[in-house]
This record gives sequence, structure tokens and C-alpha cells, in this order.
Amino acid sequence: MKFDFQKLIAFENNFSLPIAGIDEVGKGPLAGPVIAAAVILDRKNIPEGINDSKKIPKAKRILLAEKIKENSIYAYGAASEIEIDEINILQASLLAMKRASDGLSVVPKTTLIDGNFKPDIKNNTISIIKGDSKSVSIAAASILAKVYRDEIMLKYSEQFPEYGFQTNSGYGTKEHLSALKNYGITPIHRKSFKPVHNILN
Repeated sequence: MKFDFQKLIAFENNFSLPIAGIDEVGKGPLAGPVIAAAVILDRKNIPEGINDSKKIPKAKRILLAEKIKENSIYAYGAASEIEIDEINILQASLLAMKRASDGLSVVPKTTLIDGNFKPDIKNNTISIIKGDSKSVSIAAASILAKVYRDEIMLKYSEQFPEYGFQTNSGYGTKEHLSALKNYGITPIHRKSFKPVHNILN
């Protein structure tokens, strides 16, 4: 882990500071918003263990998110399920990223974006495929976005207990698809996504 962690930091050595990393989570679920986070790490105080959020156990991810927030400048951006249905999931993801970037209290000189598309951000943006496993700033953003979205879906699980949002985060698990057939859709379901669309029709 330590080797990978140092490699994630070293990846950013040639970019102009301050560096913001941006990542989103929630492209695939059938329900809920897509969430992005933008993070400017304190280069002298980077919490050890940062990695792609998908490679970190949930309990550790929550602890790391708190450490990142204590030592960084960060902001979140969201695009709702209504916006996802109106403009499509890719455009909604880019919109969430732009909103996260716009929310930062410091303007970065370099913005590193996970993926191969760029949101409409004015400063120097660089898109990096699989950036959350290459850049420490993008990895930090992936952790914040994942933890924040999981918190949102946990709250929705209290409102809509039949769908298992507390464990599936809105993804189309067997339990979730069964609940859709039995109970229909909720206001937070994405009507343009095929399994939801099929039930509506």
C-alpha cells in the first residue's frame, strides 16, 4: 500500500500547484443523484492510505474521508435524477464535476479529472483515464464522492426501505430489481434508465 501511495503522490510532481482532483460516483445506479467531489490536498499533510475508493473497505473509506476533509480544501457537486433524465448521465456527471470545481474556495492551477471527458472548467484541466488509481488528488476526490453519496442513499433508504438503498446504493441488484417490480418506482429513480423505463411502460 505504501508503495502505491507514494506512486500516487509522485504522479503529480510535474503539475503546477495548487492541484485539484475531481472524480464522480453514481453513473451506474438506477436511483439517486450523481455526485462529484473536488479536492485540493495540503501537500505537506496528505493522509496515508489514499487510493481508488473502490479498493478501500467501507469502514476505512469513511475514516479516510474525515482525514481528507480535515486537511484539504474540498467541495461537492451533484446532478439530480431529474437532470440525469433530462440531459443524460454523461452530461449530468460533467455538470456535477463543474459544480464541485466551482465550489472550491481556491482556484487551482491544475485540475485533474478522472475519465476521458472534461467538464466546462476554465483553468488548466487534464483528463486521466483510470485517474483514481494514478493520481492521489483524484483518488481523494473519489473517496469523498463515494462516502458522501453513500450517506445520501442511506437517508433515502429510511424513506424508501423496500429497495435496499443502504446496501446497494441504488445499483440494480437482484433485491432492488425485485422491489421495483413489487412496489414500482420512487421519485428518486432515473426514468431514462432501462430497468426503470421498462417498468413505466
